[in-house]
Amino acid sequence: MNSSTPIVLASSSPYRKELLERLNIPFTCQSPNIDESRLNREAPETYVERLAIAKATALAEIYPEHLIIGSDQCSVVASDIVGKPGTRQAAIAQLETCSGKTLTFFTGLALINPLSGWQRAAVSGFEVTFRDLNRAEIERYIDIEQPLDCAGSFKSERLGVSLTQAMHGDDPSALVGLPLIQLSAFLREYGINCP
Repeated sequence: MNSSTPIVLASSSPYRKELLERLNIPFTCQSPNIDESRLNREAPETYVERLAIAKATALAEIYPEHLIIGSDQCSVVASDIVGKPGTRQAAIAQLETCSGKTLTFFTGLALINPLSGWQRAAVSGFEVTFRDLNRAEIERYIDIEQPLDCAGSFKSERLGVSLTQAMHGDDPSALVGLPLIQLSAFLREYGINCP
């Protein structure tokens, strides 16, 4: 494989861009335009892997000679998918639901080369157990962090960590939205070393 293949991140997420910058490899970003609706009875792991692949392949015509990274994330509590809240009230409701419970974050990752047909995909899981939260601290956290664009209203890399009792998983970057350990393994397999 060619280690000089240009890379594009199929995302408009500032969190994913910041994570990918840690690997110190050149890349560009382009937002994919895909339908992110969940299929009927689709398992969370299947859902995020399908969307990660769909995001990467959506840019294949625009970037046929690039290595394209796609990623998607959802969180699950009590078998219900918890998405991005979008509003302050929805964020409050999400965190009230998560209080004292364990939220599992599933992050799908895809790496494709449209020209050669080379493709890898995986899903990383990460569990976050919230301590018992009262309404005042939930509102204070939301007002400070504004996590309206974060799955489960949770920003682990910032003040969100203060809401937790425990966190378990193999790759903390997966919790933020881009599993760098798995991505690094895929890139090495392709022939790109980080660093």
